[in-house]
Amino acid sequence: MIDPKAVHATLAKHQLADGFPFVMDLERSQGSWIYDSRANRRYLDFFTCFASWPIGYNHPGTLEESFRREIELAGRNNPANSDLYTTQMADFVEAFATQMTPAEYPYHFWVAGGALAVENALKVAFDWKAHKVGVDQVHDGNDLVILHFKAAFHGRSGYTMSLTNTVKDKVALFPKFDWPRVHNPGIVFDLDGNIANDIEAEEAKACAEIEAAFQKYPGRIAGILIEPMQGEGGDVHFRTEFLAKLRQYADQHEALLLFDEVQTGFFGSGKPWLWQIKGVAPDVVAFGKKTQVCGIYASKRVDEVPDNVFHHSSRINSTWGGNLVDMVRCRKFIEIILAEKLGDNVAARGEELIQGLRGIAREKGNISNVRGVGSLVAFTLDSPETRNAMIKAMRERELLVLPSGPQAIRFRLPLVVSAEEVNQALERTSEALSTLVGA
Repeated sequence: MIDPKAVHATLAKHQLADGFPFVMDLERSQGSWIYDSRANRRYLDFFTCFASWPIGYNHPGTLEESFRREIELAGRNNPANSDLYTTQMADFVEAFATQMTPAEYPYHFWVAGGALAVENALKVAFDWKAHKVGVDQVHDGNDLVILHFKAAFHGRSGYTMSLTNTVKDKVALFPKFDWPRVHNPGIVFDLDGNIANDIEAEEAKACAEIEAAFQKYPGRIAGILIEPMQGEGGDVHFRTEFLAKLRQYADQHEALLLFDEVQTGFFGSGKPWLWQIKGVAPDVVAFGKKTQVCGIYASKRVDEVPDNVFHHSSRINSTWGGNLVDMVRCRKFIEIILAEKLGDNVAARGEELIQGLRGIAREKGNISNVRGVGSLVAFTLDSPETRNAMIKAMRERELLVLPSGPQAIRFRLPLVVSAEEVNQALERTSEALSTLVGA
C-alpha cells in the first residue's frame, strides 16, 4: 500500500489533487474525528464530507457482523436496480418510504448523485407541465423553464448548471439555458436570533420578480426550485411566510414546487426534512448526501397528469437506479439514527453551537449573522479574505469547516456529535478568531 506521505504526490501524477493536505485513515478515524495518517493527528470533523456523512466514522452499529456480511455481499455485486430487484433493495425501499418519507408522498425514484436527483425532479416537472398545457403548445417541451433563485447551488450536470450561480468557475463557459432567476430574500439575524434586516422588503422584491417571470413566460414555468436553506450560496435562510408564498404561486400558475434538500435533508435540521420544520409542503423533494443513495420523492399532485413519469415506464431511469451498497448502508443509517434519536441530539447540539458562537461574537466582535438549525450552522465575517484566513486558522487548530457564500463559514455537524465536542469546537473557533483580531 502507498505510504501516506506519498498519497498526494501519487494522485497529482494522474489528477488534480488540491483537496485537504492530510490523508484520512479509514480505520483510525472514529466518531466525529478524522485521523490523519500523514501527520498522525486528529481533526474534529465539522465538515462531514460536504454534509454527506451523518453518523460519524466506524459507528459501532456498522461493525456488527450481520451488517458486514450484508454490505460485503452487495459490494461484491452491482445489479441494475432499475429492473433487477433484490431483497436487499426491497428492505431499503420499505425502510425509506415508511420511515423517512411522509405518507403523502407515495412516489420514489433512485439515482446516483445529488445533481441527478435534482435533474430528475426537473424532468418530473417538465413532463407534468407539458401534459398540463398540451404537448403541442410547448414544442416538445423546449419552451419550458424553471424559476430559481440567486445564490443557488443545485449541481453541475446538464440542467443543473443553468440553475447553479455561486462560484463562476463551476459553470462558466458551459452552455446553459436562460431560465428565470430571481432575488433570494435571505434573513439576517442579530446576536439574539431576531431578524435584523427588512425581510418584508426583501420578499416583496423577490415576489415582484417572480410575478414578472410568470408574465414573461406564460404557461411555460414548469417548476419553482429552491433550497429551503441555501448552503453553498451562503447558508441563506428563508421565512416560512416566503416559502408559503411560493406554494401559492405554484398552485396559482400550475407549476410544481420543488425543494432541493440534498444538503439539508435526512436529519440535517434535526427533522427528517427541513421543510417539515418550515411547515410548507413541496410537490417534489430531491435528496442525497447523507442518504447515501440519491433520488426524489413526489406527492400525489403529480397524478393530476395520469400518465406521469411515475406511471409511464422509462420516462425517468438509469442503469443502476442508485447503488445497492448505498441502499444497504442507508437502511442501516436509518436504523441507527432512529434507535439512538440522533435527530434530537443534533438539534440540541446545534443550538448549543449557535448560542456559543453568539457569545463569542458578543465578546470578540468580528463575526456576525450567526444562524442555523440542527447540524447546519454558519456565521459571517467582514470579508472573503478574513473568512479564508479564519478557515486556515481553524484547520491549524484541527477543526474542519467549510466556506459558504462570499464571506461566511459553515459547520456541518455529525449527528453523533457530543456536547463536549461542541465545546471543543467553540474553544478552537475562539482561539482562531483571536489570532485574526490580535486579541
